[in-house]
Amino acid sequence: MTTTALTTAPRRSILRSNATQMILAFTGLIILCVVFSLASPIFFTFSNISSILLATAVNGILALGVTFIIITGGIDLSVGTVMTLSAVMTGMVVTNWGLPVPLGVIAGLGTGAFAGWINGVTIAKMKIPPFIATLGTMMIARGLSLVISGVAPIYFNDTPSFGKIAMGSIVGLFAPNFTIPNAVLILFGAAIIGSIILSKTFLGRYNVALGSNEEATRLSGVNVDAWKMAIYALGGTFSGLAGVVIASRLNSAQPALGAGYEL
Repeated sequence: MTTTALTTAPRRSILRSNATQMILAFTGLIILCVVFSLASPIFFTFSNISSILLATAVNGILALGVTFIIITGGIDLSVGTVMTLSAVMTGMVVTNWGLPVPLGVIAGLGTGAFAGWINGVTIAKMKIPPFIATLGTMMIARGLSLVISGVAPIYFNDTPSFGKIAMGSIVGLFAPNFTIPNAVLILFGAAIIGSIILSKTFLGRYNVALGSNEEATRLSGVNVDAWKMAIYALGGTFSGLAGVVIASRLNSAQPALGAGYEL
C-alpha cells in the first residue's frame, strides 16, 4: 500500500465523520421543529420565529466572535463584560456627551476591539494562558462598566433613533407584513462577514493554522503573535457589536448586564 493511500484513507474518514455530524445536527433540528410545531400551532409562524431570532441575536453575535478564538485553541471569558463595557461607552458618548449616534456606535465597536487587543497582547506577548488572561479582562471590564456608569443605567430616551438600530425594521418599510427586527439582520450580516473572513482572507487561514499547529505556523514564517492579537481584537469587535445591539434593544446601557455570558 502506498503512502498516498495511507494518508487518503484517514482524510476520507474525517470527512465522513464531519458530514455525519452535520447531517445529525440538521436532522435533530428538523425533528425539534416538527415536534414543537405539532405541540403549538403558533410555533412555526413568522412572528414567533422572528421573536426567537431577536432573543438570540446578541448570543449569536457573541458566539461568532468567540468562534475565531476557539479555532486558535484559546478561549475568551470576557465577552460578556466587554459587551457591557461597550454598551456603557456607547451610552456615555450618545447620552452623556450628546454626540451623534454613529459616533456612539463607533465608540462601542472600538471599545470591544481594544479590549480584545489587550487580551491578545497579554496572551501572545506576555504568554499568559488565555483562561487567566481573559478572566482578568472580564473583571477589569466589569469594574470599568460600574465606575464609568456610576452604577446606574444609561438611558437613550433623548435619542429614539438609537433604539431603531436593533428594534427598527428596514425590511418592514418595504414589506409591512414581514417586520424582521434589524437585530436579526445584523446577526445574519455578522455571520456572513465572519464566514468570509474565515474562508476567504489571510486572517482566516492563519486562524485555522494557529489552531492546527501553532509551532509549525511560526516556523513557516508567519508572525504568530501579530495574527493572534488581530484575532482576539476581531473577537472583541464582535463583543462590541453585541454591546451596541443589546443597548439598542433595551434602550439603555445596563452596567451589570454581562454576568453569565462567560461560556
